[in-house]
Amino acid sequence: MGQLLAHPLLTKAVTSGVLAGCSDAIAQKIAGAKKLQLRRLLLITLYGFAYAGPFGHFFHKLMDWIFKGNKGRETAANKVIVEQLTASPLNNLLFMVYYGLVVEGRPYEQVKSKIKNNYANIQLTSWKFRPIVSWINYEYVPLQHRVLFASSVASCWAVFLNLKAARSSSLPATSKNA
Repeated sequence: MGQLLAHPLLTKAVTSGVLAGCSDAIAQKIAGAKKLQLRRLLLITLYGFAYAGPFGHFFHKLMDWIFKGNKGRETAANKVIVEQLTASPLNNLLFMVYYGLVVEGRPYEQVKSKIKNNYANIQLTSWKFRPIVSWINYEYVPLQHRVLFASSVASCWAVFLNLKAARSSSLPATSKNA
C-alpha cells in the first residue's frame, strides 16, 4: 500500500507485469508445455508492465475525471458502457497484434488474418463477462485499487486469450521459440 501511494504508476505497472507473466506461465502449463517458454513469458510480462498497467492507471483516472467523482449505480453503469465500447475493444485488439507480431513473431499479413478470423469472437466473449467485472470495479473498488482488481481479472482473461491464440495457430510461426 505504501508503494501504491508513493509511486502509483510504477506500482500498477509492476503489478500488472507480474500478473501478466503469471497468467502466461499458467496458460503455458494448461496448454501442456513441459518447459516454460521464457522469451514468451518475458514478452507477456513486458506487455503488462509497459502497456496494461499504465493504460489502466490513466484510463481509470480519465473515467473519474469524465464522470467528475459521481457515484452510484447509474454512474458505474455509464462507466461500464464507456469502457466496454472504448477500452475493451482496443485492449483486445492491441493484445492480439502484440501477441502475433512480437510474441509469436508472425508476419503482419498472418496477424491480420488471425485478427480477422478471431477478433469478433474474442470481443463478444469479453462482453459476456467483462461488464460484470467492470461494474464491480466501478461500484465497489476504490480508485487506487481498480488497476490491481482489473489486472487480477485480466490475468484470467489473458489465460483465455493465450490459449485461444495458441489453439488458432494453424500457421507455422517464424519466431525462434514458437
